[in-house]
Amino acid sequence: AKAVEHCGYKVAESSCCSTVEEAVEAGKQIGYPVLVRAAFALGGLGSGFASDEQELKALVNQAFVNSPQVIVDKSLKGWKELEYEVVRDASNNCITVCNMENFDPMGIHTGDSIVIAPSQTLTNEEYFRLRECALKVVRHLGVVGECNIQYSVDPHSQEFRIIEVNARLSRSSALASKATGYPLAYVAAKLALGSDLVSLRNSVTRVTTACFEPSLDYVVAKVPRWDLRKFSTVDQAVGSCMKSVGEVMAIGRTFEETIQKALRMVDESCNGFEAERFDQELMHRGVASTVEPVKAELQNPSPTRIWSIAKAFELGMSVEEVHGLTKIDRWFLSKLHHIHCLKQSLKSMDYQELSKNKALLRETKRCGFADRQIAKELRARDAGPSTPTKLPAGDDSLGAETYAGGRVQEAHVRCLRKSLGICPVVKQIDTLAAEFPAETNYLYLTYSGTEHDVQLASELGGSSSEDDLMSRVREQHTAVLGRSSTPVSARKDSRIQASRFMVLGCGPYRIGSSVEFDWCSVSCIKTLRSLGHEAIVINCNPETVSTDFDESDRLYFEELSHETVLDIAEMEQPSGVVVSVGGQTPNNLAMGLHKNGVKILGTSVEAIDTCENRFKFSQLCDSLRIDQPEWSEFTTVDEAFHFCKRAGFPALVRPSYVLSGAAMRVVASNEELERFLRTAAVVSRDYPVVISKYISGAKEVELDAIGRNGEIVNYAIAEHVENAGVHSGDASLLLPAQKLFVETHRRVKMMGQKLCRALKISGPFNIQFMCKENEVMVIECNLRASRSMPFISKTYNVNFIAMATRIMLGLPQPAVTIQPIDMDCVAAKVPVFSFNRLKNSDPRLGVEMQSTGEVACFGQNQYEAFLKAMISAGFKLPSKNILLSIGPSQQKQEILQYAHILVDMGFQLYATKSTAEFLSSQGKLDSCITVYKPHVKREPNVITMLTAGKLDLVINVPDSMDSQALSDGFALRRAAVDSGTPLVVDIKNAILLIMSLQRKSLRERSGRHFWSFQSWQEYVEPRDA
Repeated sequence: AKAVEHCGYKVAESSCCSTVEEAVEAGKQIGYPVLVRAAFALGGLGSGFASDEQELKALVNQAFVNSPQVIVDKSLKGWKELEYEVVRDASNNCITVCNMENFDPMGIHTGDSIVIAPSQTLTNEEYFRLRECALKVVRHLGVVGECNIQYSVDPHSQEFRIIEVNARLSRSSALASKATGYPLAYVAAKLALGSDLVSLRNSVTRVTTACFEPSLDYVVAKVPRWDLRKFSTVDQAVGSCMKSVGEVMAIGRTFEETIQKALRMVDESCNGFEAERFDQELMHRGVASTVEPVKAELQNPSPTRIWSIAKAFELGMSVEEVHGLTKIDRWFLSKLHHIHCLKQSLKSMDYQELSKNKALLRETKRCGFADRQIAKELRARDAGPSTPTKLPAGDDSLGAETYAGGRVQEAHVRCLRKSLGICPVVKQIDTLAAEFPAETNYLYLTYSGTEHDVQLASELGGSSSEDDLMSRVREQHTAVLGRSSTPVSARKDSRIQASRFMVLGCGPYRIGSSVEFDWCSVSCIKTLRSLGHEAIVINCNPETVSTDFDESDRLYFEELSHETVLDIAEMEQPSGVVVSVGGQTPNNLAMGLHKNGVKILGTSVEAIDTCENRFKFSQLCDSLRIDQPEWSEFTTVDEAFHFCKRAGFPALVRPSYVLSGAAMRVVASNEELERFLRTAAVVSRDYPVVISKYISGAKEVELDAIGRNGEIVNYAIAEHVENAGVHSGDASLLLPAQKLFVETHRRVKMMGQKLCRALKISGPFNIQFMCKENEVMVIECNLRASRSMPFISKTYNVNFIAMATRIMLGLPQPAVTIQPIDMDCVAAKVPVFSFNRLKNSDPRLGVEMQSTGEVACFGQNQYEAFLKAMISAGFKLPSKNILLSIGPSQQKQEILQYAHILVDMGFQLYATKSTAEFLSSQGKLDSCITVYKPHVKREPNVITMLTAGKLDLVINVPDSMDSQALSDGFALRRAAVDSGTPLVVDIKNAILLIMSLQRKSLRERSGRHFWSFQSWQEYVEPRDA
């Protein structure tokens, strides 16, 4: 603050506090409302707004769980929030690389806000005033490298405040780098090593220096991705504490084009800026689609606020009314209203009328409307069948005549716009708005342009046949081409002679699809380039390595949608497309691309469809005599009850179409089944529900493998620590498997080989099995790379994706010998959860994935590896007091011997009433102290003990698979998370933890070391005899 004041500027009034009393006094002096933040915490963890002393005390106590210090700030809610990325060298050269503006006003964490670059609502004077301030402050602070400075700007005056200066690369640095094409991390590293901005070259233009400030002739939008619907009890409010799990970045020539692209990128089921998405949310909440809930959403935002604006316009609210409720700048709202007006124009006409209004069609495409979005808005004509559902690739002769009535399809609109010459053009990110020649492979599509910035294969003509190209691929592996330092866009004349392959990336990080698939994509890209081929990448996630512009020969920062991928494929004419390394999103596009003549590399599209379709896969398993849990599909609630009565509870329910986002649930009674079907799923003839028998006490095992023409080339088998019923993404994995019977291992391999042959797999695949007493049943098969493939590749030091890529290209690939029995180490993979950020969420494990990350560690044995991984995931090892609260009687029996082990190690055990009685009567553990559950208002109460920090670990195994926040167990688990107390909710996980603690204790008591510290290479590389 003193440094800022020395430069003549102001910071937001604030105070640093170390006690609740200091914070209360600061609140009185600053004046309410105030913002409470935990110091030294990322993503606004433990922060919130307080309007009075009572709210302040609650927030401060929560913040002290995460940090020894809190910061109390004057609330600037409603002001604009902006950010400048600044670079300075030791010679005092200083430039601003990118300025970004939050779509949302102050009050929402910038990580949870839509961000626009460059800023759109500042006047020229305001822009340069903030730029001048940034340069002056950064020079005064003496920063060398990259930093960012965040501002709060009063929209009603000339006032602004500096929120903070981060003298480091931040979360927004990746966005700024990819929004401008200016490699901030690279430049910062060079400056730290003594280079200066004048001598460094701009890595995009290759002719200008790094001392030039980027100039943008396009608009970039970052939109966060939330997965809050996976947590049925969570507080949906978006505020100062970051809750998003990923983000997308869209590029276009108009704000409307960019924002609609971004909304489709972040949610593939969404068509763009549309009211229907908010209608779905209201239906999920059980609220009528009226103006009152819309106004409530506008004032108190949740992840669906952007779509509530569309609903507000549909209900007749004006830009001014929406601005009054949201404080979002009128400029942004007027652009969104323009999209609404175009949508209304489309609603007023049918296909034939649109075919005669080229200007409207062009404007809708210029404003970011997708073909499927246009088709959805047009009126249907009551004449003839709706045809075609697909069109032959490259056939532009099919004009408006192809539409014969009925509902308009995406294919009709695609055919129409192409016949009218309305096609996207390819533009470069060149950092200097075409002021200098650029040699860049960093590209995007737009309808606001007349010519391509790069030479495309479709313009050169005379492309080789598929057989010729694939033959050349096989020839090239014997004489690998060296990589040229010149980007492919500069090698225009030779492009048609090279083999080009397209790799579809992972899209936004989300629960269930994260950095694991980016690793797979990058491994595939690197393998293609090492073999002398050109790799074309499509992805929209600025957080990924695959979207670094030097990782591929051409990078399209674009949607992973049928329309966009097909457009790029038609222009680039690749020899094939890889859909199996980016997770489920690319896999879902395979059938549509195949039907339009795009070659899919690897396993056939028909095989992919067989595994995705539950009926087809079940029939295949039956024909191969492969066991699977009993299951059936239902279209009425009564049928579901009859199945459960026949097969028995518990049962696994998987709706085909789910409004809540919670795709699966284990139910243990008629009451739970009825509640789930009533609140979470639509059961009808159009949306059937699959219910299968849930096998209690079974172990889950995964087979990850690479196939070649139906034969397994390499495979790995990993076992889950937790029993089946915990989603594989939330389970802890041990590799090599530690407790599998030899017969179980044999059967898993045999069933995997049967399926591989039947599906003629060529590429990566993953099969999940349920194993109990040597009985092995298949749960599902995914014909793509899995989340666990990077973990397996790094544990065995064998890159499964590189092998799969060579096989998909038709190249020879010998099997790599893997001998798990000879390994000197064990690897453990443990999930990371974000329950401390998700207020009121239930911290428990189930069939619906909830983890937001993972860690992996190596050790000399499973105990060391597991403890290392737990500590890496944020777990604190207990030192004295442990609480046991075990629901099911079978689990009480299971924990009994391990409770004795804890006592023998010197831990004081506490237990809730029924658990304490069991330990005393069955285990003679009279030293265990009884504590009362949260809803029993007696002491010693578990809530009081957790709040006072008297417990080091809570082991709570829930009774029900679905508490709905009503149980004592929920209150206990939530209190543990809110107090920062380590929590274990699975019995198998708890047992392995106790065994690991015992092993550590025994070794250390005998004077031996428990921990081993080696590099990854020392763990996995073979040692000389």
